[in-house]
Amino acid sequence: MNLSELAARLGCELKGDGSLEITGVAGMEQATSTEVTFLANPKYAHKLKHTQAGAVLLASPVEDLPAAQLISANPYLDFARALALFYQPPRPKPGVHPLACVAASATIGDNASIGPFVAIGENVVIGHNAVLHSHVVIYEGSSIGDDFYAHSHAVVREHCRVGNRVTLQNGVIVGGDGFGFAKRADGSHAKIVQSGVTVIEDDVEIQTLTSIDRASIGETRVKRGAKIDSLVQVGHGCVVGEDDIICAQTGLAGSTILGKSVLLAGQVGVSGHLTVHDGAIVYAQSGVGHDVSAGAVISGSPAFEAREWLRAITAFPKLPEILRTIRQLEKRLQTLEGKAAT
Repeated sequence: MNLSELAARLGCELKGDGSLEITGVAGMEQATSTEVTFLANPKYAHKLKHTQAGAVLLASPVEDLPAAQLISANPYLDFARALALFYQPPRPKPGVHPLACVAASATIGDNASIGPFVAIGENVVIGHNAVLHSHVVIYEGSSIGDDFYAHSHAVVREHCRVGNRVTLQNGVIVGGDGFGFAKRADGSHAKIVQSGVTVIEDDVEIQTLTSIDRASIGETRVKRGAKIDSLVQVGHGCVVGEDDIICAQTGLAGSTILGKSVLLAGQVGVSGHLTVHDGAIVYAQSGVGHDVSAGAVISGSPAFEAREWLRAITAFPKLPEILRTIRQLEKRLQTLEGKAAT
């Protein structure tokens, strides 16, 4: 499409040649004269003078920029929207592959694509437009809404509930047993039956090899719009709030409650039975062992207020020098006290 059409579809103000034919989108360093790139972070503005892109999405006009400019209120979002205009991942044709195993009591909506070696259990209900790639397994009694997309080896366990427009990437397990054991008098461990379910609400995406455990009693719930990265563990009885972002290798111990629009960066650990309130941000590799107030920004292990943590971590390498200084001062003080006593 030409640049004028792209600007209109994105709702951006165009500065430059609208007749330029655009063939795709790319990063600032890789873009060619027929591609669009973006500038979302001002600290990378110096790279604009080197880009070969035909057009740039940015928040405000830049003088003397050879490329055409698409002025956007949210360049990163509009870059994502432009990318979707030029690339759509392949979608399998509707139909049930002859090598799929679908229980007679299961109900599958219209326009579904069920790949080879998919297994769908008894009394399962799946809505319209579902795509289940090969080796997806849906246990008995599960209920799934419209526009479900499950990549190979994703699993939805028994009686779990999944909403509309949910995407499960490869190897996601929804509703695996929570990690619950009671210790016997002889030191051995008795398994606690995980009788609850996992509920995934609308517009959730869960990335590869992530596990959302079922509850021992009650439910584990991932609320509307949450996005969960790869290799994340959500323990039994947890609640992940609306529009939360949970980055890779994060672990939530049982009964953790996350409020709305919480951000947990990579490798965060949460000890469980606590609440991280709305809008809180937890920096990477933090260990959270207490409730976190709404809007707080914390870091470290144990985690505390991020600005204090930055000051503390700056001082940390200096501790040996500080310790030597203290010891020297102690010796001088002892010497002075000895002289004063005599």
